[in-house]
Amino acid sequence: MLIFDLVAILLVISAALAFLNTKLLRLPTEIGVLIMGLAASLLLIVVELVATQTEVTRELMDAVHQIDFHASLMNGMLAFMLFAGALHVDWAKLKSRAVSVGLLATVSVVISMAIVGLGFWLAAGWLGTPIPLLWALVFGALISPTDPIAVLSTLRAVHVSEDLEVEMSGEALFNDGVGVVLFTILLAAAIGREAGEFRFLQVAQLFFIEALGGAVFGLITGYVAYRAMRLIDDYKIEVLISLAVVMGTYSLAGKLHLSGPIAVVCAALLIGERGPADAMSETTQRYLFGFWSLIDAILNIVLFLLIGLEVLVLRPGRDLTMLALLVIPMVLVARLVSVAVPVTALSIRVRFVKGTIPILTWGAVRGGISIALVLAVPDFPQKPMVLAATYAIVIFSIVVQALTLGPLVRRLVPAKAQ
Repeated sequence: MLIFDLVAILLVISAALAFLNTKLLRLPTEIGVLIMGLAASLLLIVVELVATQTEVTRELMDAVHQIDFHASLMNGMLAFMLFAGALHVDWAKLKSRAVSVGLLATVSVVISMAIVGLGFWLAAGWLGTPIPLLWALVFGALISPTDPIAVLSTLRAVHVSEDLEVEMSGEALFNDGVGVVLFTILLAAAIGREAGEFRFLQVAQLFFIEALGGAVFGLITGYVAYRAMRLIDDYKIEVLISLAVVMGTYSLAGKLHLSGPIAVVCAALLIGERGPADAMSETTQRYLFGFWSLIDAILNIVLFLLIGLEVLVLRPGRDLTMLALLVIPMVLVARLVSVAVPVTALSIRVRFVKGTIPILTWGAVRGGISIALVLAVPDFPQKPMVLAATYAIVIFSIVVQALTLGPLVRRLVPAKAQ
């Protein structure tokens, strides 16, 4: 099947499910599409098990199997969605909460990774399906960062205080980059340990260079784009420049072994802050920000549909259900600890709104990035366990946590403080 045909199928299904959600379920669009996509996947599996496949079901299953989820997200959609999300973040407010955002995006990810990895290792051993500790830590790294796409789409439907919104969105935009770097390092360590080629000093150096180097590179490309926009007043060319920045920054960062996600976020933050002030006319602002809002909305819907359909590929076995169910509360506890430590430490000098810890804990929505990362893991004996646990957490966080975050915020935070 041609790429054009695959894209056509995804867009047609996305549009149809988004329409049905608006008329019937009336859930947030992305979540409604995910639920209906998941229901359709399960229905197709049931049809396959109890009856002969029809031509339509066979074609759809073949189409889903042809989609490289990891490549589609990590080497395509992610750059555009991160840029679109970061473009609308208030840089001044982000700087005012820089310390808390920085700790949540780094220290919290490491703490959560350690707790989840150790807990997964112990739980798997207890259930009689042991997994090497390094591979368990790889799972902890891919599941610990909150997904910026899922978090930002959730925040659009929830009213929280400005400070808390900045912390949630800022953490989500940066911790996925940190998480990807951490995942890459631990994956290399797990493979290298099996091959006898693991060196801690090289790992630490890789983390420092990828994360910090990605931020510096993104600021450089963002500044170049901003200066170019200052020299002209043509919204078509300025939108084109923004597209060039996204694709060029992400692609070159990968070639230079820097963090592409962090680079794109930093470029978007700089353009979003300086551009409207002295580089973009009102017409350009309307078209450029409107363009990226549409890109963000469309790709979000398609991504959540892919998450729902991906169950056709993952097919977690029934024997892994108990482990997957155990991992869900484990990840929530790890998130609670990883949030409580930096927030409690900073509360001596930084003011946090009431309910910050439980809201940050429950608002830690996971999404497509975790699935993309787990699909990038090479085959090893315990990979089905990791796949099942990852998918269970992603579905639970999007369907349960995202849909109940609003009521939790209204219960914990006074209306005047939201």
